[in-house]
Amino acid sequence: MKFMLIRRADASTENGAMPSQEMLAAMAAYNQRMTEAGVFLSGDGLHPTSDGCLIRFENGEPTIIPGPLLPASERIAGYSVLEAPSLQAAIEWAQQWPIQDADGNVTLELRRYFSLEDFEPGAGLEQHRTQARVPDAMNVHVAFPGTCREAMQFYADVTGGQLECLLTYAETPAAEHSPPELHDRIIHASLNLRGRRLMGADMAADCYTPPQGVEVQLEYQDIEQASRTFAQLAEGGKITMPFEATFWSPGFGMATDRFGIHWMVNVASDNCPLATEGDEP
Repeated sequence: MKFMLIRRADASTENGAMPSQEMLAAMAAYNQRMTEAGVFLSGDGLHPTSDGCLIRFENGEPTIIPGPLLPASERIAGYSVLEAPSLQAAIEWAQQWPIQDADGNVTLELRRYFSLEDFEPGAGLEQHRTQARVPDAMNVHVAFPGTCREAMQFYADVTGGQLECLLTYAETPAAEHSPPELHDRIIHASLNLRGRRLMGADMAADCYTPPQGVEVQLEYQDIEQASRTFAQLAEGGKITMPFEATFWSPGFGMATDRFGIHWMVNVASDNCPLATEGDEP
């Protein structure tokens, strides 16, 4: 089940007070625990309502009501999206909200998302089911000739992602059908990057083929972080295109790392013609 955990606003958040470093660290640790448990999907804080507005419709006509919006207690300061097996499980995570937030004096609201199964069958629902053909996630799987463990640990260090799994052949029923030299190799690895996964496995020598024509693309908002990541990935490997400004991005580079995996590192740009070409409003 999918839930939204809403942090209600208060006078402090509506006045634009920024969280302390202690609070930021506590919230990061809380989110990390939920990520490791497979609960945390996403989350963000919101600027005060003075930076926003209400759009109210009457007989189909919109009226813009600029902020600030009162009362503060009925507004939202931030939210987290959780995946939990039940309401009770989601409540248990909500009860662990960092006490550093407003000295433990906050109001949280927990709401379950609708799923398609909640609605009566009909033509309108079928339109949504058609949209549901789009997968919930698209991940990347790469093969290694015996270096999967080292590579995935390296990628976790470089990206700060959560290394969820390093499963060996010996730890699965596949062990009895695999040559002994594969038993300590990795049959499944998974690196969680904000809910998207880079997965990998070691292949037997006669089955391994070096990747060709495919790159793993990483996108950043921060050009300095993108540049650091590119440099780390390229170290000991081969640079195909140096990290520099292009006509579509303030920073882009291509490299093959020392494990033979091809990478693109890109800085997002609001003025990217490639991202908007052919898009319909």
